Amino acid sequence: MKKILIVLFLTFSAALVAEAQCPMCKASVESGMEDENAKGKGLNKGILYLLATPYLAIAVIGGAWYYKKKK
Repeated sequence: MKKILIVLFLTFSAALVAEAQCPMCKASVESGMEDENAKGKGLNKGILYLLATPYLAIAVIGGAWYYKKKK
């Protein structure tokens, strides 16, 4: 149980100091959000898609494993 807590702590503490965007990408997105350009909105949707995909895959695999074990 201690190992799991240590891994979770290290995972979440590393995420706090990580910077996701380079200055060039950040400037491009900020300038794209000022006008009605869809570049910034599309980038945000892409980030959310990439964020949700692993969680959905784990949920599907976990659900299949749970129902298989239940039978």
